[in-house]
Amino acid sequence: MLATPDDDALARAFAHYEEHGYVHLGRLVPDEDLEVLRARINQIMLGEVVYPGMFFQHDSPTGRYEDAPIGQGWQGPSLAYRKIEKLELDPLFRKHMEDPAFERIVRARIAGDIALYRAIVMNKHASGGSDLPWHQDGGTFWGLDRDPELQLWTALDDAPLDGGCLEFVPGTHKRGLATPLGGVIPREMTDPEESRKVLVPARAGDVVLIHNYVWHRSGRTLTGAQRRAFSVCYMSAATRCRRKKRAPRQFVRLFQGGAAVGGTGMGAVE
Repeated sequence: MLATPDDDALARAFAHYEEHGYVHLGRLVPDEDLEVLRARINQIMLGEVVYPGMFFQHDSPTGRYEDAPIGQGWQGPSLAYRKIEKLELDPLFRKHMEDPAFERIVRARIAGDIALYRAIVMNKHASGGSDLPWHQDGGTFWGLDRDPELQLWTALDDAPLDGGCLEFVPGTHKRGLATPLGGVIPREMTDPEESRKVLVPARAGDVVLIHNYVWHRSGRTLTGAQRRAFSVCYMSAATRCRRKKRAPRQFVRLFQGGAAVGGTGMGAVE
């Protein structure tokens, strides 16, 4: 069970989120939960636990985002996968994303039934991993009739300043999409904003609430330690997939047990 925000802490968090496009919620995940999730994602990467249909992308040998292999999927046991998607298939990760603390946060922002867009682990292996450039999580590439705006990012390992921590350009979510397609933002747009970036280091167990449109990125880890983070993008269940070439995606509904109430307090919002 995660630490659950009370009403005052949640109000402060969303005020920061509205202004800046992100908020560091502090440490919500206990050590015992972290140990379970870290062990499970490594089992998945090593092929010891298998779920048909899970998405894998191996890291690039150069550390450059542009060089990451596309469309190759599972390439054998390795702790150097950069992204693993469809983690809702795993009961341990599914339990984490549906924890009452997360339900309380999500329902404070999204009315009605809640659905999952994606649940992913982003991994930077011990040799450094790769850079993730400035990007936004939305646009026509996502193929939806409306863009989600809310994701919860959980640090499974420490992510210090030199260890692949999140970086943001505060307030950029208010501008909407940089390009209609979404995704990676052109260099000519991001270069003038570099002086405004804010680095947000995290300890294992910390949770960061992120607006999909805020410009964010992360560098390689230079600590010699693996850096794993679990990111869940929540959205209204009214959202529809607009793709035409294949059957439209059907999205998993979350929190079907009912709205979370009450709280145990969360401490200061950073």
